[in-house]
Amino acid sequence: MAPKTKKVFSEAVVKINATFNNTHVTFTTPSGDVLSRASAGRAGFKGARKGTPYAGQCASEIAVKEAVEKYGVKRVIVRIAGAGAGRDLAIRAINNSGIKITRLEDRTPLPHNGCRARKKRRV
Repeated sequence: MAPKTKKVFSEAVVKINATFNNTHVTFTTPSGDVLSRASAGRAGFKGARKGTPYAGQCASEIAVKEAVEKYGVKRVIVRIAGAGAGRDLAIRAINNSGIKITRLEDRTPLPHNGCRARKKRRV
């Protein structure tokens, strides 16, 4: 039986979904197959701490480590969605890991005056 060959993807797409309660980081191939993924919950944070910038950074570091070790990722396209606190530090963690960011896209959904918004919150 021949030894299993390791698939190498030098370029990948990183999808960061930053909500107010959590941050999800997913490394995919350009065609969309998942290479690695992590979230603030997987990084060991619970409850309100999952929405913090540091939790987003830790989740990003876990996903980067997995993608580089298993698949040899060197360049990435980053696609961000959401307005959570973890989005900026998650990008910074990818940049500091040595992976080259070739493109940065903001895919946050913005309404073009579609549905009526919820009532204003009064505290």
